[in-house]
Amino acid sequence: MTGNHRRTPAVAPWAGRSWGRAREWIARGITWGCASVSLLALGLITVYLFREGVPVFRTVGPIAFLGGKAWFPTSDPPSLGILPMILGSGLVTMVALVVAVPFGVATALFIGAVVPPAWRNPLKVAVELLAGIPSVVYGFFGLVIVVPWLQAAFALPTGQTALTAALLLGVMALPTVASLTEDAVAAVPNAWREAAFALGATHWQTMRTVVVPAARSGLLAGVLLGMGRAVGETMTVLMVSGNSPRFPPSLTSPTRTLTATIALEMAETPVGNPHYHALFAVGAVLFLFTLLLNVVGDMVGRRIGRHG
Repeated sequence: MTGNHRRTPAVAPWAGRSWGRAREWIARGITWGCASVSLLALGLITVYLFREGVPVFRTVGPIAFLGGKAWFPTSDPPSLGILPMILGSGLVTMVALVVAVPFGVATALFIGAVVPPAWRNPLKVAVELLAGIPSVVYGFFGLVIVVPWLQAAFALPTGQTALTAALLLGVMALPTVASLTEDAVAAVPNAWREAAFALGATHWQTMRTVVVPAARSGLLAGVLLGMGRAVGETMTVLMVSGNSPRFPPSLTSPTRTLTATIALEMAETPVGNPHYHALFAVGAVLFLFTLLLNVVGDMVGRRIGRHG
């Protein structure tokens, strides 16, 4: 044997597998750690929210709190009925969805099923840029442009109305609806479209009978997340809704939402009095509503997925 050749270092055959397993365990540990921290934070926030909110029921019963029509938290005794704010939030959110859903779905179908593939990403990025604009900018735009326009157009005493807040919230929720719906439309297999074309369907018939039914779970998710965005928005409605804690007799009257009530009053409320606990209870109502929204969305999504 010539001793000129270099000897390769001995590597145990199990070394590669061992390092691969170690990396897998490290990745698993990191993801478990992140998930645990998130769940712990959510649990602590939930406990604190209800711990500070429940004491309000020593002053006013749950039915009077949820169904009361008067909100005078600093009177003696205080009136702590939040029904006008619940209805105001519902009114503004529903009208915002009337704006966001048709335009969002139409935008998603246009981007996902009509324009050439080379234009899809630039157009989607342009739509998603709307979601990145800070809400205070929307509020400022509403105060400077939309409020005076609505006031002049409808001869109103003020342009800060439920309609103004709903229009701006609709624009803010539109990118959420459009983005999720477009993802669902893009996930529909091309073979399904081509099969519809081969059977003689037009472009519109293919969208209506193939693409939209196949993408309906994503469409529903977009609508629910858009609703969540509208319900939870604070700054814009605070700036343009008029902040009247009474149920608006019409869309062109001022209103106030639950989120705006917390933002307006929490900073000036003494800690520990019924008003303070009432604001935490308002936050708990928002939390429960959002939780209900997610649960219903998940159930409907699973049902749609099961039944195709």
